Amino acid sequence: MSDPDRRWLELRTRSRAGGDVGELLADGLVALGGRAVEERGGWFVTHLAEPEEADGFEAAAAERLRDATGLQDIEVEVSWQAHEDWAETWRRGLAPRRLTDRLVVRPSWTEVLDPREADLVIVLDPGMAFGTAEHGTTRGCLRLLDRSVVPGERVLDIGAGSGILSIAAALLGASDVHAIESDPLATEAIEENVERNGVADRVRWTERFADVPWLRAAGPVSGVVANIESGILEPLLPGFAAAVEEGGWLILSGILAHEWPAMRRATEAHGFHFVELDADEEWRSALFRA
Repeated sequence: MSDPDRRWLELRTRSRAGGDVGELLADGLVALGGRAVEERGGWFVTHLAEPEEADGFEAAAAERLRDATGLQDIEVEVSWQAHEDWAETWRRGLAPRRLTDRLVVRPSWTEVLDPREADLVIVLDPGMAFGTAEHGTTRGCLRLLDRSVVPGERVLDIGAGSGILSIAAALLGASDVHAIESDPLATEAIEENVERNGVADRVRWTERFADVPWLRAAGPVSGVVANIESGILEPLLPGFAAAVEEGGWLILSGILAHEWPAMRRATEAHGFHFVELDADEEWRSALFRA
């Protein structure tokens, strides 16, 4: 999957407006196509795939950020970063991470130091696709999946990113996992990660946006896991309600702490019963039953 000629556009932004504007800037960068956002010396930084028209991109990005955030005092800087340099950056500090008594995620260049007989180990390297167990939403979904998946179940993974949650569901015993992801770079990662983890016979993927009609047609399934942002999750709730069979489960993540009460009410209004909440820093992941 690695391409030595591939490069990424590093986009940095900040605002002198004052106050707590970090969430607005981060959401704006994600809306531009950023796959992860980090704060670095007062700047909010993301990486984007190389645009078809690089000329004028900086000015266009600044204007789109102003429109998305409502902030006018925005600074934007861009630079280029080689693909391998970007991957090397994410290697630093990454180590095997135990999420539950049996679920462990490790980069390919590391080994699990305290292996247990019942361990289910997911081998996943950093890349542009979201999902390496280094984010609270991914960790929350993995913990809830470990308590939800029953062998033989059919599972939908909406916004699959790197495929980590699909791989986990398969290792936990799901017999048919369908990963849905609209980003072509992420579907590259899914294919590679599924093969690497030996679950290609149970995990398939489709490159598309999930919408309510598609979800209705995809059911019935035993469970759905959707790690996306709240603004995308809520409109999909009628589709989740149609897809999940009676007694099945729904895991929602990408929910900030202040968004959780409204998301719970909206989900319960579509016929789901709240079971469990996983809190990881400012992120909330929730398990419901149909």
